[in-house]
Amino acid sequence: MDRLTLEEAARLNETLVSEDHLIIHAKNVAYAMGAMARHFGENEEHWMAVGMLHDFDYEKYPDEHLQHTEKPLLEAGVPAEDVRAILSHGYGICTDVEPITNMEKSLFTVDELTGIIQACARMRPLGICDLEIKSFMKKFKDKKFAAKCDRELILKGCEMLGMDVKEVAEISIEGMRPHAEELGIAGNG
Repeated sequence: MDRLTLEEAARLNETLVSEDHLIIHAKNVAYAMGAMARHFGENEEHWMAVGMLHDFDYEKYPDEHLQHTEKPLLEAGVPAEDVRAILSHGYGICTDVEPITNMEKSLFTVDELTGIIQACARMRPLGICDLEIKSFMKKFKDKKFAAKCDRELILKGCEMLGMDVKEVAEISIEGMRPHAEELGIAGNG
C-alpha cells in the first residue's frame, strides 16, 4: 500500500484491540489527528489512519507497548514512514524514535491531550458540544483532574510543534466535536 487508509487502519486495529475504552481512545486520537492535518494542510485521512493505529499493541502488551508494533505492521503492508510515526509517539517513554515530522509531533502531543479533553467533556451536560477552551484550560491546569494524562509530555509536544497548548487543544476539540455521539461525549443535555 502506498499510504495507510483509515479503513485499513481500523481493520488492523480490530485484530488486536477489543476493549471499548481503547477503541474510543484510538478514535479520539484519529479525529484530533485529522484536525491537526487540516491545520498543517496535510492529508486528513492519512493522519487519522496513523492516529487510529497508534496503540496497536497496547491491549495485548501493555508493559511492552510499541515493542510488538513494527514487525506486524510492516508485514501487513503499512508503509515504513507510518510505522515510524506510530513508534515516535512513545519517544522517551518506551521508544527512542524522536518525533521529527509535523505528523509525528502531533501524534506525540494529542495522544495524552485527547484524554483530558474526553474527561472534560464527560463532566459537562452538553459534553464536548459546548466545551470552550477556557473551561478546558482550567481543567488542564488542575493536575488532580485526569491525573493519569501526562501534562509535561503534552507541553513537550506543543513545544516541538512550536504551538501553544491552547491552540493544539482547540484544534483537537474541533476535530472531536463532530463525532461526539460516537465517542460518547455528546452529554445528556
